[in-house]
Amino acid sequence: MLKISLLSSLIAFSLLFQACSSDTNKEKNSTKVNTPTVAKDELVLNTIDNQKITLKKTQEGFSLKNSKAEILILDIFATWCPPCQAEAPHLASLQKKYKNKIKIIGVTIEDNIPNDKLEIFKQNYSADYTFVNSPANRDIINKIAKQLKLGSNFGIPLLVIYKDGKVVQYYQGAVEEEFIDSDIKRALGI
Repeated sequence: MLKISLLSSLIAFSLLFQACSSDTNKEKNSTKVNTPTVAKDELVLNTIDNQKITLKKTQEGFSLKNSKAEILILDIFATWCPPCQAEAPHLASLQKKYKNKIKIIGVTIEDNIPNDKLEIFKQNYSADYTFVNSPANRDIINKIAKQLKLGSNFGIPLLVIYKDGKVVQYYQGAVEEEFIDSDIKRALGI
């Protein structure tokens, strides 16, 4: 009995800290979101609270247009993914800690997910940072996967840290807040 209990605990613990596969559990029943305005080197994305964010495509990644944030962090996630759920409050903590120096944007892999489902995720997991819900999400995700040479079936969460449009660091799967914080400090030069 002790062996079964220990084995069950080990499996549950390992699932928590593994990455979820990004090719399963796509939303089937959802509402359509507004199509973004796409320029040659820009993506205009709709946030779940009806704001617009413009990402500039660079040779080596993405940067934010019209933002004072020095660091852009894109969090590729899904609402059904346990490691994504566990990571959300830590990202919110970092967004709060660094206020205007960083901008964290959650980019869901779930096609056509209703904004209210993302709002529920945000509330349930104290994810107090920006979420985008746009048909362009897939373009962003594909460009990141190609750039990082991850293939199409990479694990999530996938967290990518950019400074000046260049990748500083990325993490695939759940990662402790202290590691992300350390990379943010290094990128900010503090």
